[in-house]
Amino acid sequence: MNNEESGMGKGLLIGFLTGAAVGSIIALLFAPKSGKELREEIKNKSQDFMEDAENYVANAKDKASQLINEGKKKSEKLVSDTKEKVDSLLGEAEKILSDAKGKAGDYAHAGKEKIEKESERLKTAIRAGMDAYKTEKES
Repeated sequence: MNNEESGMGKGLLIGFLTGAAVGSIIALLFAPKSGKELREEIKNKSQDFMEDAENYVANAKDKASQLINEGKKKSEKLVSDTKEKVDSLLGEAEKILSDAKGKAGDYAHAGKEKIEKESERLKTAIRAGMDAYKTEKES
């Protein structure tokens, strides 16, 4: 909405300046003055009009420059904020991965110990069974 109002305001200002210049020239042409006076007045009015136009262009350039600078600052802040958030997320992801690796290592170690205990029990049971078989066979 603000851009529409700004564009409308600019158009209105340009139209007003153009109308004022054309009206001034027409008024001068129909005024009862000598040719020299008329040319001098047209020259003065055209210089005034050019100065107004130059001021308008200078103001427009200043505003455009300000808008560009504000846009750059906002985009730099957005990029900076995004980098911070990405760095934070990467740190959290690395921590989660490290924790997962640690837990996986712990589970693997616990599983290995359990398998070793069970294999020892199985070996002992097999030896006991073989000893019982030999004892039974000998008797």
